[in-house]
Amino acid sequence: MGFIELTMYQIAGMFLLPVFAVLAVLFVYALFELGRFLFEIVQRRFSANISKPLTWYYRQHPQADLEHLELQVLKTLEPLRVVSRVSPMLGLIATMIPMGPALMGVASGDFMSVAENLSAAFSAVIIALIVASIVFWILSVRRRWLLEELKQLVPIVEQGV
Repeated sequence: MGFIELTMYQIAGMFLLPVFAVLAVLFVYALFELGRFLFEIVQRRFSANISKPLTWYYRQHPQADLEHLELQVLKTLEPLRVVSRVSPMLGLIATMIPMGPALMGVASGDFMSVAENLSAAFSAVIIALIVASIVFWILSVRRRWLLEELKQLVPIVEQGV
């Protein structure tokens, strides 16, 4: 390997552990959001006292107009949106980094190294796709809920203006 290729290989290798750590944090975040989401579903089904984030925001900021409320919708959904987009990319990174050592293991006949590297690579991409799936589902439903709430607030906000 030339100097540039070796340097790039070493730099890429330095990112493996941080990417695995971020994926682990995102997995915990996805499970946390799933718990919150399931609790919210139960609340919506069996209780009249559901938490409505836009209504609460409007009560705290009565001078807010529709643009402020739309911005609040975006702010509320932004973490879910970022995680749903970033986790597959991190999964791809975590898949590609161990492929280099796995291919070198194939070339040298060290099949134990190949198995270890491939299992790490495929486990990472599976976790990333699970995270993205969970968070995207929550994002889609929560977006609908917030837009329904915004639609209910439009006459109130326009009347207050």
